[in-house]
Amino acid sequence: MGIRYDWQKAEIQAIYNTPFLELIYQAASVHRQYHDPRKIQVCKLISIKTGGCPEDCSYCAQSSRYKTEVKPQVLLEKETVLDIAEKAKASGVSRVCMGAAWREVRDNYQFETVLEMVKEVTEMGLEVCCTLGMLTTDQAKRLEAAGLYAYNHNLDTSQEYYNTIITTRTYGHRLKTIDHVRQTNVTVCSGGILGLGESLDDRVGMLQTLANLHPHPESVPINILSQVAGTPLENQPDVPIWDVVRMIATARIIMPSSDVRLSAGRARLSQVEQALCFMAGANSIFSSDDNKMLTVTTPCPDYDADREMLNLLGLEMRPPHQRPEKAATPAVVG
Repeated sequence: MGIRYDWQKAEIQAIYNTPFLELIYQAASVHRQYHDPRKIQVCKLISIKTGGCPEDCSYCAQSSRYKTEVKPQVLLEKETVLDIAEKAKASGVSRVCMGAAWREVRDNYQFETVLEMVKEVTEMGLEVCCTLGMLTTDQAKRLEAAGLYAYNHNLDTSQEYYNTIITTRTYGHRLKTIDHVRQTNVTVCSGGILGLGESLDDRVGMLQTLANLHPHPESVPINILSQVAGTPLENQPDVPIWDVVRMIATARIIMPSSDVRLSAGRARLSQVEQALCFMAGANSIFSSDDNKMLTVTTPCPDYDADREMLNLLGLEMRPPHQRPEKAATPAVVG
């Protein structure tokens, strides 16, 4: 199948509701047309500025509005970040993502420090992704000049449900930042979170928004809510694995050339459940050396456990800079 940018909600919902095993088969078939199914990109997320965020995202441990275990910290020293990145590279990681608990990027010494981090980690031969909140076109261009490979800015959920989860910014703000990144050659990483109390219609709506962006985001993270004590969503029920696999498979079918990232919440999935996600088209995971993804409240499998799992499944860690380019043509897999 070709790449489309005119998906209708009813079409996406019909894909999502396809009988489970047939859906996995269809998604796996599409995945093999565009990607090497043996390759998984392993990423490392570094919280370079933790806590104290003024936003009110209902799921987030880092919001200053909620009483959680996370204590505000200053921006990490550049040398600390470089050391973490070196260790990650030695463990097979090919992408390092730097996250800062900011509402938006400001033109100050902290941004200058982040630009230096981006430049020096890029020089290690790693892909570098940043998630720093809202940013202007000029700031996106400065990140591009520093060597940034990707910028993450998740939609989280549908436009209709968004203000139930976040009131301190709008869906339009999210889309505008993505548009600012598109004024550069930096790739876009944008996805959402399952388990916010959203409906199936909201999940389909989010996927429709992503799939009708032209081009599609090069990376689409599918996150599973990690319930954090002290946040408004602390008592949300767990998301069934069947829903996770359906979202991954649907994203794979409607955005065939994108990397689909099995992101936050993976720590509670068994190896068999993760294998289902890979079969359905997920081709990227986040791994760690300290059993946490972004903060102390978001667990993440460690490098050794992930290496063991990939070996068990006959999968390989993908080197950096080996993903299909924008508007990719199908890959030939022997």
